[in-house]
Order: sequence, then C-alpha cells, then structure tokens
Amino acid sequence: MVVRVVITVLCGVALYASLFMLNKSRRAARGEVKGPSVVKTPRAHLFGVPNSLVGALYYPAMAVAVWVIGGRIAEVILLVVALGAAVTSAYLAYSLIFVTRRECPYCWTAHIVNWSLLALCSYLFLPDILNRGI
Repeated sequence: MVVRVVITVLCGVALYASLFMLNKSRRAARGEVKGPSVVKTPRAHLFGVPNSLVGALYYPAMAVAVWVIGGRIAEVILLVVALGAAVTSAYLAYSLIFVTRRECPYCWTAHIVNWSLLALCSYLFLPDILNRGI
C-alpha cells in the first residue's frame, strides 16, 4: 500500500508540473511568453499535442490505475505505459541537455517522476507477472 501512496503523490507532483507547463504552452501559443522557452521548441509537441497535455492526462490516470487495476494483462499494460513514459522522458532529457539547452525545472520534475514511476510500478507488479506469467 505504501508504494501505491508514493506513486499517487508522485503523480500529483508531476500533474502540477504538467499543468504549469500546459498553461505556459497556451500562453506561448498566444505570443505571451517572451524570450526562449522549451514550450516554443518542436520537442514540446512530440505526439502532435503539447507534451504537457499528455502528462496532464497520464498522471491522474496512473494515480487511479495503481489502485484499481487487477489482473496480469492490466498490470502488463500499466508497466508498458510506464516504460513508454520513461523512454520518452529519456529522449526529452537528452534533448533538453544537448539540443534545446534550456533550463526547465518543471521538465526535470516530470522526467524524474516518470523514471520513479517505472521503478515503483516494476517493484509493485513485475514480480507477480514473472511468477504467474502473462
């Protein structure tokens, strides 16, 4: 139960970061953000929508899912989704350091949460999946 609480709290932290960046992204689209910003870069929209919008949907869904999912298939799906978020964060973190070269504490918050969520979900679900099989 403690791991699920930690996951929920982390999702809340990342949701805050996502909503902050989503607001900034909307302000940038209206021309209200002066100077350089990560929300003005092409990598701010990896899947055709702002990354922050994906996060604003993902984190509440993850927070609920860890409490209500049941069954091996659902656990595998949750792990695959967490892995996808962690891999995307790795790509975006690399981009932030070597391509965009901008400071973004909100981005780093989301990246660290994504990597932590993968670790925690793996701890929570992977042993059971490996023992029972898919």
